[in-house]
Amino acid sequence: PAVSVGNVGQLAIDLVISTLDMTKVGYFYTDCLVPMVGNNPYATAEENSVELSINAEVYSLPSKKLVVLQIRSPFIKNKYRPFCQTLLSWVKSSKCARVVVLSSSHAYQRDDEQLLGTPLRYLLTPDLEKAVGGLMQELNWKEMEKVAAYPGINDTEKVLHIPGGGITKRLFTESSSKGIQMAVLLKFCSEGDNIPDAFTLVNYLNEWLQLIKSESNNSTDTSSQWKIPSSWRLLFGNGLPPALF
Repeated sequence: PAVSVGNVGQLAIDLVISTLDMTKVGYFYTDCLVPMVGNNPYATAEENSVELSINAEVYSLPSKKLVVLQIRSPFIKNKYRPFCQTLLSWVKSSKCARVVVLSSSHAYQRDDEQLLGTPLRYLLTPDLEKAVGGLMQELNWKEMEKVAAYPGINDTEKVLHIPGGGITKRLFTESSSKGIQMAVLLKFCSEGDNIPDAFTLVNYLNEWLQLIKSESNNSTDTSSQWKIPSSWRLLFGNGLPPALF
């Protein structure tokens, strides 16, 4: 996930890890994220609830050739660049075939064109465009629009702008120049209860990668089949635990 507005990418990845029952295989050591430690967010019983989790962990599902990096804390100021470099060098050394970044962007900063139709968008690096560009057309997906670099002054020069997207733009532009096959899937949203946004984004991902098969006639709606992790009960905080006293 890009740690972005509403934490939508992180919540969507929670659903993927929980539903596919992915195994934790390690952690991503970095000094670029705010340190944190907590209990197992995917606990299913009392026995595994006391396992510890940290700010960046790696989960794996060999049967689907899938590896997931979950990030649970924000970036330390001015540490975006070294994190992106470390992450992309790990991607290359691990020989990952493709990378998918789940992200979000501020809904209130959309231009007129972006207000139309679906709030979901995608981006493909040139190397991945050659491989799956045709499939995106078949799925009728909408590519993230470029916006005027200098609105009202020069509308011909267009740039990629992802407000609230965290490391999304930097990861995408660096992957494009390094020949890494990367896709960005994002949703326009606002801060608040972002659980519905997470379901929408993970269903969008599933349309393409078919991580879970839909049981209904509508192949795009698999919301009821995603398993909500136990940690979501605490999304909006809870009372003070009596054990403190």
